[in-house]
Amino acid sequence: MHALRYDANHTWRRIVDLGKVFAALADDSRRRVIAELATDPEDQERACGSFDLPVKKATRTHHFRVLREAGLVVQRDHGNGSTLRLLRADIEERCPGLLQLLVAELGQSREGRTKS
Repeated sequence: MHALRYDANHTWRRIVDLGKVFAALADDSRRRVIAELATDPEDQERACGSFDLPVKKATRTHHFRVLREAGLVVQRDHGNGSTLRLLRADIEERCPGLLQLLVAELGQSREGRTKS
């Protein structure tokens, strides 16, 4: 997966590892985070605390790290919080249609919850 990582020297570097991408997306919570980010066509940063994940803070941190290391998101720390931004162009370049599938899955899971 081509992805951009922001390093300490404020430079972007490319990472290529589809295995990490698919391993990251094997988890329901991480797929949900990516799907929710993908619903924003402007790919704005979103506060990490805004995701409704039924896990403890340490587990959230782990999920966000896995997504970063897979090259799916960029995380930016500021003050007492941090934000995520989807790397849509890189994902679409290497895995066309993947984001649409994840958004559709999110929509189906939401429909299932409202019918229950």
